Amino acid sequence: MAKIRLLLVSNSTNPGEGYLEWPRTYLKDFLDKTGAKRILFIPYAGVALNDEGLEQSFNAYEERVNGVFQEMGYEIYSVHRERDPVQAVRDALAIAVGGGNTFHLVQMMYQTKIMKVIREMVLDGMPYMGWSAGANVACPTMKTTNDMPISEPESFNTLNLIPFQINPHYLDAHPEGHGGETREQRIEEFLVINNAVTVVGLREASLLYIEDDQIQLLGKNPMRLFRFGQNPRDFNPGEDISFLIK
Repeated sequence: MAKIRLLLVSNSTNPGEGYLEWPRTYLKDFLDKTGAKRILFIPYAGVALNDEGLEQSFNAYEERVNGVFQEMGYEIYSVHRERDPVQAVRDALAIAVGGGNTFHLVQMMYQTKIMKVIREMVLDGMPYMGWSAGANVACPTMKTTNDMPISEPESFNTLNLIPFQINPHYLDAHPEGHGGETREQRIEEFLVINNAVTVVGLREASLLYIEDDQIQLLGKNPMRLFRFGQNPRDFNPGEDISFLIK
């Protein structure tokens, strides 16, 4: 039976560091186990400000990510350049989904018809890595994103590769002068409507490594676990969190 292998990263960049600098060791270790040298990249969350349109945003995103992966001995090629995105996913040896705007990412994954086939391929053993929005779409739905709805996806349902929700970039802080809800309050609102769902607040410089029914929290910071009717609880890297997928 094929192994499910996932690397779900909260954020790409810490203040004062280079792009994908902090998770680079984890990304390389993950890829070294796969044997894949070329990784199919999904750039659709990358809606960058430029004067040349969305296509150039994807081109620039691919170039930026490829620069990092080449330093690790790997090559990125982007699905947005492929004539047949579905076949490109079927032919891929590994897949990486970049961060950015989750709404636009999900819209494009449905529009290009790759949502279903990515799920099929990952469940059949294709390694999957994603950061920020790319971690969010590994969940059953995208409903715990932090992003503005700049696009309207066909559905909020996503890859459903794990049985819980992730809130990337989870913050404990309530900035001075801010009159809105804290992140914790937003997640608690979600749980009032979605009683049976578990939410993991994945802080910066943290990631989840999943292989079949084994899961590890890696990185520098604890994660925060939310369940309806229970007080939130923190778990540190190294603690047993296997209950999340068993």
